[in-house]
Amino acid sequence: MHISRVQLVNYRNFANATFQFNAGINTVIGENGSGKTNFFRAIRLMLDDDMLRWAHKLDDGDFHRGLGNWRGHWIIISLEFAEVSQDEAIQALFLHGTGVVEDERIGTATYNLIFRPNAAIRAKLSELVAGDQAGLDALLKTITIDDYESLFTGKSTADFSDPAVYRSLVGNFETVEFPQELSPPEIGGRMPAVLSVSKEVCFTFVQALRDVVSEFQGQRTNPLLTLLRGKSGELDSDKLDPITQRVNDLNDAIEELSDVTEIRTHIRQTIRDAAGEAYSPARLSIRSGVPTEADKLFQSLKLFVGETDEEYEGAIHELSLGGANLIFLTLKLLEFKYQQSKRACANFLLIEEPEAHIHTHIQKTLFDKLTYPDTQVIYSTHSTQISEVSNVENVNILGRQGVRCEAYQPAAGLTPSVIRSIQRYLDAVRSNLLFAKSVILVEGDAEEILVPALIKEVYGVSLDELGISLVNIRSTGFENVAVLFHDQRVRKRCAIITDLDTAYFDITPDPLDSDSETKAKEKAAGSQSAGRARRARLTALIDGNNWLSLHLAPHTFEVDFIAAGNAEIAVAALPSLYVDPPTIATATTELRSTDPASYGTRIITMATGAGKGWFAIQLAKLVTHNARIPSYITDAVFAAHGRISHAVAANMVEYRMGKSALPDLLGEDYFDELREVVRQFRTGQADVQALIDGVAATLPGDAILDVLGYV
Repeated sequence: MHISRVQLVNYRNFANATFQFNAGINTVIGENGSGKTNFFRAIRLMLDDDMLRWAHKLDDGDFHRGLGNWRGHWIIISLEFAEVSQDEAIQALFLHGTGVVEDERIGTATYNLIFRPNAAIRAKLSELVAGDQAGLDALLKTITIDDYESLFTGKSTADFSDPAVYRSLVGNFETVEFPQELSPPEIGGRMPAVLSVSKEVCFTFVQALRDVVSEFQGQRTNPLLTLLRGKSGELDSDKLDPITQRVNDLNDAIEELSDVTEIRTHIRQTIRDAAGEAYSPARLSIRSGVPTEADKLFQSLKLFVGETDEEYEGAIHELSLGGANLIFLTLKLLEFKYQQSKRACANFLLIEEPEAHIHTHIQKTLFDKLTYPDTQVIYSTHSTQISEVSNVENVNILGRQGVRCEAYQPAAGLTPSVIRSIQRYLDAVRSNLLFAKSVILVEGDAEEILVPALIKEVYGVSLDELGISLVNIRSTGFENVAVLFHDQRVRKRCAIITDLDTAYFDITPDPLDSDSETKAKEKAAGSQSAGRARRARLTALIDGNNWLSLHLAPHTFEVDFIAAGNAEIAVAALPSLYVDPPTIATATTELRSTDPASYGTRIITMATGAGKGWFAIQLAKLVTHNARIPSYITDAVFAAHGRISHAVAANMVEYRMGKSALPDLLGEDYFDELREVVRQFRTGQADVQALIDGVAATLPGDAILDVLGYV
């Protein structure tokens, strides 16, 4: 039996999210703050018997902030189980509690936690006349969290993720229409109090390893103590009794030491002298505190570990962070093994961010080794090493949209062959795209190196600050990755940058051409034809897909880099490629030419001869704020990013103002008016057109004008 689906409605940062899982190992990945911890807590509320019972009584802070007014709304946490065990006891549990009957045996089961207003409030809501907004507002003001109840149900048939279903069950707050049925059968039947799914499953949660030393010091959180307590109930009393007797004898021996008895006598006498006989204690003794109970004896046991080949073994606080975390994780896994041996109806192991302080090779090995029979394992992570070795079919991606977090399944609706292609592509570098807010796909090393440098130097903001991951596909096979970005799968913006490869010189055949000229023209003609075919293919791919956009270099990246106005950067790089002064002089003339055949041939010769990646590194070193970004790259960056916020736009303008030489030429007062426009724009007192006008008047022709249209 395994969890096949989790639905979260109005729970914390999840307005409406659906997770899909398979048997075996599953991965939940996402950036910080995307809801991984909240997702795990939701499952723990349902299945973790260690969660305090009062935790099921949620509060107003558990409602999704996007609701605005939480009053009257429901929180729904719904689990669906697949391949439910055919064991008679398990079938009886789900037959009476949860489940969908299939030929008298339960194949799937549903189990829900519903936090909703009590029956009296629901009745008042149902009595409202449709459209009576004033009446609804008045009623909602009277509702407190004490008017809510927690309900566990099974056998539900409702798709809680469907907004229409939610409105039919809970009500429509916009039109003020609420159902007459106070306990609709679609939400399932109430679970009998005598039944508890959490007591029938083996469930272990390993929290994110942030402060292992303090965990080992806590009585409730020490994993070693948990293991020892678990074993203490299995110890043979015949073996324990002699130890207890020896501890009693030790206590007696300590208490009878002459120094101890003398001090006890002196204490008693001093009290009598100070307070008198009437107010002195009747009895006073000094006793040894060495415990005789097994549980208390175990509390005195500590773990000592040697990290190196030396004989020295240190306490947990002496270990490296990685070593301490690995030991902690090991003990939690052993705890799971002990529980698993009890033969529960299902085994669940949830591990939160196991990569903390653990070396990348250990991360990958850990993921590979943590396979237990008949056990569903769910990781959360933001490690590209773990995501690299994850099966993309078993991955859920969390994405943030303001205060709302969503769950995506990257393999949804794809054929097995396409999934295999994606799996081959998602190595540790490319799997970074799964964590990004938005993505730019490029075909080669030159774009990977130079595009981030250009954006940072020209606009004063990095791609990372914009939440954009630039991923080098190292080919033109963009479909293998771009197919991930889709309404059915990952709902994040992805911009594709590729070369159209239009020839930058005359490729018309000429009988007088030399062999080398003929081959060059044929190669250019072939590249041009391939570029057109690639454009047609990618245009068809993005057609109707609002998450994808295509951005084409008219020729190739290097040629269009020069065409944008960056000849002087290439000229400055010549000494790193050539040592012969005449060659440098010739190349300089060609790069500064206005003829594409001249500067195009030279820049391609330079890049090919040096290697495109190495050459791009040399150019990146020379990029300054005066560089010009090809328009198709600017379009791609802000198509991926989306609309620019006022704060980001204002920061960019201020950066460009700081790089301008005009204050030195015309005086600082020259910028005063623009500074005031920027201030007003940042605070919402001026619109974007005022900012554009101010920049155009003060910084005419500046690169910032290329992007203000995206605000």
